[in-house]
Amino acid sequence: MKKIILALAVILGSMHVQAQEFQGVAIYESKTSTTDLKARFGGNRDITPEMQKMFEDRMKKAFEKTFVLNFDKTASIYKEEEKLDAPGQQNGGMRMMSSMMGGGGTYYKNVKEKTYSVDREFMGKEFLVKDSLPKLEWKMESETKQIGGYTCYKATAVKPVSQSDFRNFRPKKEEEKKSEDKATNLMDNLEMPKEVAITAWYAPEIPVNQGPESYWGLPGLILEVSDGKTVILCSKIVLNPKEKAVIKAPTKGKVITQKEYDETVTKKMEEMKEQFKTSGGRPSFRMGN
Repeated sequence: MKKIILALAVILGSMHVQAQEFQGVAIYESKTSTTDLKARFGGNRDITPEMQKMFEDRMKKAFEKTFVLNFDKTASIYKEEEKLDAPGQQNGGMRMMSSMMGGGGTYYKNVKEKTYSVDREFMGKEFLVKDSLPKLEWKMESETKQIGGYTCYKATAVKPVSQSDFRNFRPKKEEEKKSEDKATNLMDNLEMPKEVAITAWYAPEIPVNQGPESYWGLPGLILEVSDGKTVILCSKIVLNPKEKAVIKAPTKGKVITQKEYDETVTKKMEEMKEQFKTSGGRPSFRMGN
């Protein structure tokens, strides 16, 4: 009997080690529609063709990104793929824009503890946002499609919007828009909704409760997710890679909740908006440092 118990203990211990050692890496491409901003910005009579081109190039850099998700059974880290910047491009303004467009920092999720943490840099200050994972009420659908050789199932939900994520801006309804004469900057005809509809596609063949950014809670890895404006699509998956990543939470920055961080960002952006108005409503850009 003792030998049987010992054998069972060894088997269970081996299974636990294997579960702990399991790891995967997924590459995601994130794209956000910029049609609304381009149309509003391009209609400004003060914008020269050179400024328009510069604006569109910076929008492309800010709204089209590649991310890497390293995950195991209980935790994951999601980071923007590191790229070399052209001389003079790595400045505070670009880092701030990257953070507000869903990039920058390390996004750590622990689905067992239902917590997350992400380090952000804003206006020259470093923050460590720590909070509970948002729990979405997923509606499971029967529709399926193939993504990277995996059969994925559809799920939908309604998600509260982060007020510090500027990808969530939507055009105002026609009756709410300001006229061209009254609109003083490109944000006047945009608004931040309180919630957005989410469509996700998950692969039960990869049985982990994980996904890109803050997304989780489905019986399989989320390979695609869209909120109608931003689409995040998995382009490559490697299970049990030879080189294991260190999956741990970031620790750098002033600890703050998501609500507190959102309030900090929106307050500062309102101040900048007022400064913009008092300076005559003309856009201003800084190139390089």
